[in-house]
Amino acid sequence: MTKKTKAGPKLLVIRNDKLGDFMLAWPALALLRQNLPQAHIAVLVPAYTAPLAERCPSVDQVLADPKLPGEWRNGRALAQLIKPAGFDAVITLFSRFDTGLGVRLAGIPQRYAPATKLAQFFYDHRIPQRRSRSEKPEYEYNQDVVLAYLADQGIAKPKPVEAPYLSFTPAEIKKQKQAFLKQHKIAVTKQLVFVHAGHGGSANNLSLGQYGHLIRDLDAPRKRHFVLTAGPDEEQQVKRLASLVQAPHSIFVSKDGLVEFAKHLAFADLFISGSTGPLHLAAALDRPTAAFYPRRRSSTALRWQTVNGADKRLAFMPPETAAESDMGSIDIGAAAARISKGLL
Repeated sequence: MTKKTKAGPKLLVIRNDKLGDFMLAWPALALLRQNLPQAHIAVLVPAYTAPLAERCPSVDQVLADPKLPGEWRNGRALAQLIKPAGFDAVITLFSRFDTGLGVRLAGIPQRYAPATKLAQFFYDHRIPQRRSRSEKPEYEYNQDVVLAYLADQGIAKPKPVEAPYLSFTPAEIKKQKQAFLKQHKIAVTKQLVFVHAGHGGSANNLSLGQYGHLIRDLDAPRKRHFVLTAGPDEEQQVKRLASLVQAPHSIFVSKDGLVEFAKHLAFADLFISGSTGPLHLAAALDRPTAAFYPRRRSSTALRWQTVNGADKRLAFMPPETAAESDMGSIDIGAAAARISKGLL
């Protein structure tokens, strides 16, 4: 996808890893668009997130990472992909060796990236960061790389940005919601609480039993309907969760791609999950979220904080008295009480 080329600089932004990581790059993309409205902004992403990237209002062009086996091989393929575009600068939010090699071989004159790992030597603008310390949210680390580029363009005090970073027209959402309610025979008066028990494996999660306990404690007769969501490979897991749930519920397995999944999340009254990609997708839509994180430094609620408004998010972790990855130590009853009071 390429929109009409604009008069400003041609910029390539790279965040070519998982869905959650990419959604946490949207505030950085918005920061660029807000402060350089005439820039041509392209993104390099994995093929599976490309359709979602095409819906990003800050993006003019989407390039799919070839993802060939071998860092040298993929680096050379990346160079062949991006060199013809003649980018003025590249902003790599999280660099790998193949990515750095590709932008260097492509001859992009200004190359920005965090000053971490061996890949930093492919860049001429290296931004010191200590992400391993997890001292602030990932989306702020991403924005810091953009801020360095903006500062070099003479923009010392950039205009701030805020959620939603992704949105659909009211007509799109109304149509999607009406069809969903009709299909699942749900009354229009019900609050829709989406619960996503699956995860990509990057962080510990609650057990299915804990999710069942949480839904039971959140159930308010005649008031709420629970939508148990799952990715294409999580259908059996969500069916097991459904067998534990007595509250009114439906199963929604996303099989039509991330954009269609996002359109469903856009009408959720609340989204509940562990630290996973769909959580950050819901947050980019500025939907209320309740998330469960381990206390391990690389996976904390601070490091992977969602990008929705501060009044629309709650986060839960194991207590200090428990092991950092002991999700079973989280008090589900107390969490349900806080969710009911703060978000529903």
